[in-house]
Amino acid sequence: MLSDRRPILLANARIIDPSRNLDFPGDLLIADGVIRDAKRGIGAAGVPEGAEIVDCKGRIVAPGLIDMRAFVGEPGAEYRDTLATASQAAAAGGVTTIICQPDTSPAIDEPAIVDFVLRRARDTAIVHVQPMAALTKGLEGKEMTEIGLLKAAGAVAFTDGTKSVTNAQVMRRTLTYARDFDALVVHHTEDPDLIGEGVMNEGELAARLGLHGIPTAAEAIMLERDLRLVALTGSRYHAASLTCRESIEILRRAKDAGLPVSAAASINHLTLNEIDIGPYRTFFKLSPPLRAEDDRAALVEALASGLIDIVMSDHNPQDVETKRLPFAEAAPGAVGLETMLTAALRLFHGGQLSLTQLLAAMSTKPAQILGLPGGTLRNGAPGDVIVIDPDISWVLDPADLKSKCKNTPFDEARLEGRVIRTIVAGRTAYEYASA
Repeated sequence: MLSDRRPILLANARIIDPSRNLDFPGDLLIADGVIRDAKRGIGAAGVPEGAEIVDCKGRIVAPGLIDMRAFVGEPGAEYRDTLATASQAAAAGGVTTIICQPDTSPAIDEPAIVDFVLRRARDTAIVHVQPMAALTKGLEGKEMTEIGLLKAAGAVAFTDGTKSVTNAQVMRRTLTYARDFDALVVHHTEDPDLIGEGVMNEGELAARLGLHGIPTAAEAIMLERDLRLVALTGSRYHAASLTCRESIEILRRAKDAGLPVSAAASINHLTLNEIDIGPYRTFFKLSPPLRAEDDRAALVEALASGLIDIVMSDHNPQDVETKRLPFAEAAPGAVGLETMLTAALRLFHGGQLSLTQLLAAMSTKPAQILGLPGGTLRNGAPGDVIVIDPDISWVLDPADLKSKCKNTPFDEARLEGRVIRTIVAGRTAYEYASA
């Protein structure tokens, strides 16, 4: 349960607001569910009566994270995660807004199902939940959905989840229709025919493990096709999960040409590579697959330069029965809501990205691309704020994860940095017990 919404003063903090490129010591005041001020000396000047005063002891105060790609099992797969359990996991990871995917059962392809998700989230979730709706009916890639009606019902973007629309004519019509409603099309760029029976990155390691590989061309070809269709239609387009160097070059050309495109990379592909699979470790089986180290390094470089806009968790809970199988038979996916930020801090501690760059990619830019009000600490912005200690060292115990499923690639990993407090709409949704 969320705490009472009395005023909160986060005092003696390091304020980082990536929306304004600000990083300074000061205080932040939240009242009536919104940010009232962020500056030096608020505490000394007096605070509202009854306010909760939190001494941050120099820790970072930043906008809450917006996770642009997370599977939540409700409706239809509540055994994997519910809106309630996913929101608990999100709060523990500093995620104040979950963008849930439409590949549920039934798929989120009708306004009534969008409405169900929003109502259910209001009743059971402790963070904001915003649904993406399906691009095509039943996620079958054959007939586009009623994008205008779905957007009016509350869908923030349109995607077929982990499926790609292979029919170029259907994709062109969908992009054209979406443009007329200023709707964002989010697409999973993998050619299923090139994937075939592949289960990991194609290359020497796959050959040595005796596993069918997935070539990077499966991603690059689909992305190239999509961006040519964007050039034809002028629709806003977001590549859901890029993983390889070839895709980065294709994205660079599209942005240089002024196309309205953006792209994301998952925290798994930014911090792990195919070698982590080791002796057939199925918790590292993902879709798209983990790539070579050269590809991972190229993704990080693209994120640092701003070419890749967003870091997302790609939260995909799978139960024991689908993961404790031979690698080729195991389901792909990993939970990530609770580990996205702490894993991203590896890139900060390694000197590859600044805190401002990381937080922008996980809060400010998703808010801007999706047209949501968060991602900033400006006066009057939603009181969605997190407190981070970037230097706490800890070892992840999967049993402590709040997701229903525990399929994390960071099982027993030594991590540095974690969320201390998560505030959603002015109420504390999570507080680290040892803070």
